[in-house]
Amino acid sequence: MTGMRILLVGAGGVGGAFAAIAARRDFFEAIVVADYDPAKAEQAAATDDRYVAARVDASSAESVTALCRTHGITHVMNAVDPVFDMPIFEGAFAAGADYLDMAMSLSRPHPETPYERTGVKLGDEQFALASQWEAAGRLALVGIGVEPGLSDVFARYAADHLFSEIDELGTRDGANLVVTDDDGNEIFAPSFSMWTTIEECLNPPVIWERDRGWFTTPPFSEPEVFDFPEGIGPVECVNVEHEEVLLMPRWVDCRRATFKYGLGEEFITILKVLHTLGLDRTEKVRVKGVEVSPRDVVAAVLPDPATVGPRMTGKTCAGLWVTGTGKDAHGEPTGPRSTYLYHVVDNAWSMAEYGHQCVVWQTAVNPVIALELLATGAWQGTGVLGPEAFDAVPFLDLLTAYGAPWGQREQ
Repeated sequence: MTGMRILLVGAGGVGGAFAAIAARRDFFEAIVVADYDPAKAEQAAATDDRYVAARVDASSAESVTALCRTHGITHVMNAVDPVFDMPIFEGAFAAGADYLDMAMSLSRPHPETPYERTGVKLGDEQFALASQWEAAGRLALVGIGVEPGLSDVFARYAADHLFSEIDELGTRDGANLVVTDDDGNEIFAPSFSMWTTIEECLNPPVIWERDRGWFTTPPFSEPEVFDFPEGIGPVECVNVEHEEVLLMPRWVDCRRATFKYGLGEEFITILKVLHTLGLDRTEKVRVKGVEVSPRDVVAAVLPDPATVGPRMTGKTCAGLWVTGTGKDAHGEPTGPRSTYLYHVVDNAWSMAEYGHQCVVWQTAVNPVIALELLATGAWQGTGVLGPEAFDAVPFLDLLTAYGAPWGQREQ
């Protein structure tokens, strides 16, 4: 069997961090770092002599397929905004390669009752093709970033090792990150793709309940203050549309699945204003003879998340709050249990150790680990699968071995 040959589509913040993390591992033979901007691809590819740079049009399945065939690619790693998921997903399949992404195909709200019922759900387009992937003996591992991704691994771990019955799988993310300008003044600079942030925060949030299935609520609903570990402290969290809620109930038995994000008051206000002004829209408008998407303009005028690391301080936390009935080492029920499984990355550490800011580093480390587990055979499967479909223990062991241990807190 030949070694793993990876096509990394996207050399932005997360793609660049992926290249830096993978450079320290030896489970693969080659990585083709591809981006629409050849300069970005060249920069990321310069980190290791097993890397080559290439140009790709992520909106074209044919472009992805052609690159795969040219370089004998075995695994396609999607590290661009999820608007490009389906061309990359289909391009990988046509080339006979396996596929991984960190965010699933986009949703479309229900046309009549968007804040009650789901329309097209996150990942629906991908799951619709699951039987084709299974029949071909190929794997599409979807949602293997940090959120979704690590939280889904935590869900599998909680079900296998900590709980006899799960009431709620509640993903809770928060941070105390601050970005400053050259004069030391705090500025508004999202640490992740603004395009994706607008998409997930202004879409109707999805909740899953065993008795109701998937349903939606208005954006920013059900605010709660969650106390994050390792000095981050209390942050107001609200419901946000996210893949975990669409993934976890497919593989893990629970009564309820939720996702709440610690956006903070300022960020929520900005998002509401963008929505009120129509600046969250993706449909192009004509401005002085040029066609532009308002959301693309918002993303373009903000600092690139890949570049804010040196001016950022604080920590980011991703985790899963699980409630239900615990179990002992023999699998016997032990009574009520409430456990937060989490992963914290300090920006000072990720910048010093890897030269990448903590949010993109924390996102990128998980698909590198997943690819290593696929390369060794510790993880294997066919079809369209989420991280919950695999044993969590080897993943969490490797996360610690990569120098970024996870934590567990009873609460």
